[in-house]
Amino acid sequence: MTRVPEDTISRGFPGEGAARPAPRTRREARERYRGTERRQARGLPSTSTGARSLRQAALPGASLGAGHLGLGAAVLTAVEAVIGIVVFVTLWDDYSDPWLPAAAWALFLIAAAGVGAAVLTYGERLTGLAFGLICVVLGCIVALDFIGIWSLHDVAHTATASMAVGYALLPIAALRPAREVVAAIVALGVAFVGYALASTPITTDTLPGLITMLSLVIVPPSLAVFVIQRFRQLVQRELDRVLVQSNVGAPQFAVGMLASDELARLDLAAEKLLDAVANGSDPLPLSDASASVAASLATELRLHLIEGRRETWLYHAITESDHLGRSVAVADPSALAGHLAPAQRDGLLQAVWQMVGDGRSQQAGLPAVSVTLGPVGTDGHPVTDETMDVPVVIESRGVPRRRLGPATWTALQRVGPHAVSVREGVLHVIVHCVVDRHPSM
Repeated sequence: MTRVPEDTISRGFPGEGAARPAPRTRREARERYRGTERRQARGLPSTSTGARSLRQAALPGASLGAGHLGLGAAVLTAVEAVIGIVVFVTLWDDYSDPWLPAAAWALFLIAAAGVGAAVLTYGERLTGLAFGLICVVLGCIVALDFIGIWSLHDVAHTATASMAVGYALLPIAALRPAREVVAAIVALGVAFVGYALASTPITTDTLPGLITMLSLVIVPPSLAVFVIQRFRQLVQRELDRVLVQSNVGAPQFAVGMLASDELARLDLAAEKLLDAVANGSDPLPLSDASASVAASLATELRLHLIEGRRETWLYHAITESDHLGRSVAVADPSALAGHLAPAQRDGLLQAVWQMVGDGRSQQAGLPAVSVTLGPVGTDGHPVTDETMDVPVVIESRGVPRRRLGPATWTALQRVGPHAVSVREGVLHVIVHCVVDRHPSM
């Protein structure tokens, strides 16, 4: 019986019922390939180094340097615990029942030792179940401490183990998503406010102490969440920037990271088909199934060949970047970006990164940055036999002009002479980019 080679082009993805027909256009092929099962890391191939790096940076656990922040937070927690224990020992004689706060401190130390041992054994990871268990233990610590100091009616000066719970959330902020840690902080703050209103008379003498106590409980973990989230965003942005920087040295017309993976898939399918014909397992003339596979291969290869003549390095740098892809629009119908020299490409990309900022546009519905190249031969942009003046128009609605640093203007100078104006709150930059009409790249 004739063996039909595996159809790697038109078959459906795993878990789908019926096979879908072969894509008719390059856009359809790309959108299908960027499905949830193949596009796991912001448009990058799921097996690529860039995809793995971005997925690691986005993990809620301590990754890509966040573990060092967690270690520093753990040191602060230990220092606060030592201070709290000293205060507790000092107030021992004032407690009507000191054994309840003592039990709270014992539970705190046992929990801290358990979490530390788990991190050393299993790495910088904290599952949702473990986090829930830790929250329950911390809640018990707060309850024991509150019960022990109830008769003193002065939570601001007698709470010790319960105040250490706020600092215990510092290292956890590096191991769990921010929303979970924020929920724990809010619950702790509500507990302190409710207990203070129920146990302590609110007077002009006690109010400053209560405010200070709430600040010590809520502010440190909140700052920890903010700092770690900003650090993760910085790491993701820099990883994204490094990944797209490789496009600066690409040829005039080249495929990007995603297209490279698509071409590898097509190459494997073609190799299987040709091998089946060569070893006689699928003799000529081809069967209907094999002919369909061959037609799909030819169609996709032609689409890659045609589309590749319009996709320059700038197109790939924007579309393959998670940050730039959401904030930058490029109009380059004549594929003029491919004529730019490496230094000009680097300057243009650096300037776009600076102008994007956090990716938020000041005008809703419009991209933060718009880049338009051409047309050549217009007034003030001459064309000769060897060179041509490519007009590059950049409109920035992201970072205001006053917030753009010297690095932005230095990068634009590498592209060419430029003129800057501001109209209706939009920064307009027109760059005269003189390039070779016949680039060697």
